[in-house]
Amino acid sequence: MSYPVISSDLGCSVGSPPRTGFHVEEGMSPHPDQKPELMIPQVVDAIKDLVQDCNFDCNDSGVALQAMDNSHVALVSMMLKAEMFSPFRCDRNIALGINLNSLTKVLRAAQNEDILTLKAEDAPDVVNLVFESSETDRLSEYDIKLMDIDQEHLGIPDTEYAATIEMPSAEFQRICRDLILMSESVSIEASKDGVRFACQGDIGSGSVTVRQHKNIDKPDQDVTINLSEPVSLTFSLKYLVNFCKASGLSTRVKLCLSQEVPLLVEYSLSGSSYLRFYLAPKIGDDE
Repeated sequence: MSYPVISSDLGCSVGSPPRTGFHVEEGMSPHPDQKPELMIPQVVDAIKDLVQDCNFDCNDSGVALQAMDNSHVALVSMMLKAEMFSPFRCDRNIALGINLNSLTKVLRAAQNEDILTLKAEDAPDVVNLVFESSETDRLSEYDIKLMDIDQEHLGIPDTEYAATIEMPSAEFQRICRDLILMSESVSIEASKDGVRFACQGDIGSGSVTVRQHKNIDKPDQDVTINLSEPVSLTFSLKYLVNFCKASGLSTRVKLCLSQEVPLLVEYSLSGSSYLRFYLAPKIGDDE
């Protein structure tokens, strides 16, 4: 019998150390209040409104996910490296097809101090989730039926982006939430003067301009802009607001733009793990 075992704390009581390894990558740090063991529920919550059914591809390197929304406008790509979990075991490559709404319902049964273990046997028809309390003798166990999902893996080419912006994730979320009140679309213009988020709707227009700056006391508030040429693209705010649900996973967000290619929105997780969203720009009559 061969099976992957993915084990992660769902929380630590005050004073007790996290049970998972934790490495902060400079410049793209996880949220200061974010315990690495809480990432699985929060990652699932961040993507479940974009994708309903998807494969979790498990191998000895970790757990990966790639899926496209029904409109083929947005793509989500996730990688949770094996070092995030303790222990982690995967004897062979295996794809676990899961309905994310079902997974979310089960994950809500966990308490903050619980340790979460996910298991699947060879040729599984269910994935097993065990919630073990670190404070009491309580042990909860659930099985979620797996799905046979025929999902095509897309090769995402390495792109030399014309503009790369790193900024506080909370600020990007605030901008998107404010502008969607006025319009369905936002124009993102990157130039030597900064990055301008602009929209125009039935009730009027609005814009927010973010300029590069460095905060010595609060480096998480830094805004860095790397620009090889000016870029101006228009995107759906509905999708961007959805992406921003991942803001609780990282204090920083990276935006990468080039003409006529999808926008990359990246949240760095623990170590070299990541959650990435790709969004096709609006063209012509779509704007």
